[in-house]
Amino acid sequence: MSSRVKKTTSSTRSARRKDMQASETKNRGIKWTLGILLTIIVLSIYALTIYWSIEPSEFDVVEAAREDAGLTDISQDLPSGAVYTNTLARMAETVLNKNGGYLSNDIFPGGMIDNMPAWEFGALVMIRDATTALRNHFARSQSQSKENYQLSKAEPSFYFTHTSYWLPATEDEYQKGIDNLRIYLKNLNDPNASSAHFYARADNLSQYLQVVEKRLGDYSHRLSASSVQKHLYNFSNDKIGVTKTPWLEVDDVFWEARGATWALLHILNAVKADFKSTLKGKAALATMQQIIHELEDSQSPIMSPMILNGDGFGLFANYSLTMANYITRANASTLDLRDLMMRG
Repeated sequence: MSSRVKKTTSSTRSARRKDMQASETKNRGIKWTLGILLTIIVLSIYALTIYWSIEPSEFDVVEAAREDAGLTDISQDLPSGAVYTNTLARMAETVLNKNGGYLSNDIFPGGMIDNMPAWEFGALVMIRDATTALRNHFARSQSQSKENYQLSKAEPSFYFTHTSYWLPATEDEYQKGIDNLRIYLKNLNDPNASSAHFYARADNLSQYLQVVEKRLGDYSHRLSASSVQKHLYNFSNDKIGVTKTPWLEVDDVFWEARGATWALLHILNAVKADFKSTLKGKAALATMQQIIHELEDSQSPIMSPMILNGDGFGLFANYSLTMANYITRANASTLDLRDLMMRG
């Protein structure tokens, strides 16, 4: 009787061990499966962030305007202002439809990325300024003239908060701005329409360049603040408010400046096309080309996976100071250009 009990107990223990081994094997399989799935998810999100962080490429503003206007005959000319207006619409469409779409108002996973939203905001700032100039200066013959209806609708649309996720979404408001720009452009291209005008005068351009100067000066100051070593003093020995940029914000400032210079490069190429006779009459084409050249250099490929912020003559480069150098040089040429526009 006792041997039977022993055999039964032994078989029971053996069965329990097999059940435990099977359970452990099953648990290990579940853990491996979950680990593999988690790895795939993490790698997929990482790949998406890399893809979404690719900057939009530059485009030829004149060719884009001709393409959007449906002009295939080289002998056909675009009306004054068509390149400038089309460029604003194209840039806004690029911000909305680039890789990953518009990311500044995303919650997840776009909300985990900060470089591209900073780039979007920089480009948006320049689009806002250029649209305001179009509404208040370029599209009006004088200060007492009536403003264009479509532009009065387009401008405030671009000033809508850039982080609204819902009710209404930022993309919807910006699309309204694009649509109104397109309507104005359509009327501008129609020789029979009398509601849209564009005045490529030197005084109009000078007023816009004054805004550009301030924007470039601000970006140059903020980029340079990434390496502030000490407080600066004025002639009365009072401290000037210069504060070093926190290291977690250095890349955000860089990418915002990068987006702003990308947009300004296209805007000034459009200005060069639509204000060509004005610039030529003021002997300012070379100065305009110098600004464009500096902005093109600011868009050089980035060779590092992260924004480096070295000090002085140290081992690593300082990307912020390099960008600040290009912007400062562009700003100096902008001052020269505005001076030429103001001369009689």
